[in-house]
Amino acid sequence: MQDRREQDKVSRVNVLVLSLTRFGDLLQTQPVFSGLKASGCRAGLVCLENFSQAAGLLRDLDHVAPLRGARLLARLEGANWRGGLGELDGFLTDLRRDFPPDVLVNLTPSLSARLLTRLIGAPEVRGFDLDPFGFNGDSSDWAAFLQQASACRGQSPFNVVDLFRRVAGLDGPGAPLDLLRPSDGERDAARMLLEEGGRVPGARGFAALQLGASEDRRRWPVASFSVLARRLWAEHGRLPVLLGSPQERPLADRFRQAAPDVPCRDLTGRTDLRTLAAALSLCDLLVTNDTGTMHLAAGLGVPVAAVFLATAQPVDTGPYRPGCLCLEPDLPCHPCGFGTDCPRNEECRRVVSPEAVLACAGALLEPGMKPGAPSGVRIWRTIMGTDGFLDLESLTGHGDSDRARWLAALRRVYRRFLDGEDPAVGERPLSWDDREGALATRQSLESASGLLHLLGQQAALLPRDPRPTLKTKFLANCERLQTILVEGPRLSVLGGLWLFQSQEAARDLALLRALIARHHQLCEAFLILFR
Repeated sequence: MQDRREQDKVSRVNVLVLSLTRFGDLLQTQPVFSGLKASGCRAGLVCLENFSQAAGLLRDLDHVAPLRGARLLARLEGANWRGGLGELDGFLTDLRRDFPPDVLVNLTPSLSARLLTRLIGAPEVRGFDLDPFGFNGDSSDWAAFLQQASACRGQSPFNVVDLFRRVAGLDGPGAPLDLLRPSDGERDAARMLLEEGGRVPGARGFAALQLGASEDRRRWPVASFSVLARRLWAEHGRLPVLLGSPQERPLADRFRQAAPDVPCRDLTGRTDLRTLAAALSLCDLLVTNDTGTMHLAAGLGVPVAAVFLATAQPVDTGPYRPGCLCLEPDLPCHPCGFGTDCPRNEECRRVVSPEAVLACAGALLEPGMKPGAPSGVRIWRTIMGTDGFLDLESLTGHGDSDRARWLAALRRVYRRFLDGEDPAVGERPLSWDDREGALATRQSLESASGLLHLLGQQAALLPRDPRPTLKTKFLANCERLQTILVEGPRLSVLGGLWLFQSQEAARDLALLRALIARHHQLCEAFLILFR
């Protein structure tokens, strides 16, 4: 029997996932591990040591290799760089001994992660890699799309969890984001924290509040949280529980100053990740900004009402669990782009009212209630789409807006394109409320389609007539195409995808010609929507 188990262990494929990212991103890899385990693979993880606690929340993992990233970089850049190289070599030696990868899935597009992918070495690499010449070499169109979509707000129709799954080579319906449940002992310790000072008369349960966010402009105001907490206590009997890191202590202090009459439990800076998970599991609800705590609650099955401001939007980073409620400001500028100053003095933070969030919280706490349609916000419920990807259902009548129609079309067309299918199958012209904007998009697509047709002809001529003038014209048309797509407000991801993939294919004319033909087909599919 022992020999049979050992033989089975040897025969199973080792898939090593490289994720050198933050707490929330790491939790969002759970469906990848669940999918790998369901396919019969052994799953391993390389993560940064300071986030290795998060790995302890993931299920279906056979091996975890924490990397001392900050320490390693400091040693490599300092006088003792040889010691840094020795430490890196020791890490690689231990990894190859303890979990030799048959397949390496790199979900982090940074240069350091790509270099580490090369150093680890595996017969097969999925995701972000380097080619033999040191240039970016991604394993699939899905990987290229993931990198480009992350930089273009409002143009990605896929939740990042589904992108991770596709990059890892997993198709079919999404596996649930089900994290490991806290142990009875961890829940007992968390319950002691929540009951410090004794039970509060009238308390029917706990409502967790995550006050912080990665940026101030993505943070719902503390004053709004305090109004919400007062009404959650008065109308629903839920005792507020403040969550956050030690750096977010000032937010908790401001909350208590704004709502001194509201009883609460302040756990800000008092929990590690395991205790945070246990405390969340004892709460009836989490109200949060777009944070790692949101993904943790979703993975534990805790009802989530999340507010998405500035660059944050629920369509791509929303909680990966059906039934969560997501709020965003109903402003034409939302979501805003990265690195841009707000011309409206961060109006989005004021537009999402405590009443709107309370309506969502009430709908989650009281089955059968509906949040209604408060003004100034878009409210979405997360659902699992018929295509097996997480989707959003509008609860405020925004599902028939130009923005929603465009995202739905992007989802259909890009999914077929990235899976190697005909992107135009089944598409029909759409109606657009903003006819001027639709006309501008159509004109950009027509220009792009014409240039791609011309590039295809020029690429066919180059092997027979490699004159410098023809090469110059070819390169100039490539640049013109890039400019047209990037400047189109609805086409920025397409522009980035074209630039990235054309640079990768430029070393092989046959590959470049095939890429031109595919992008021409993609532009023609989008054109159908605007006819």
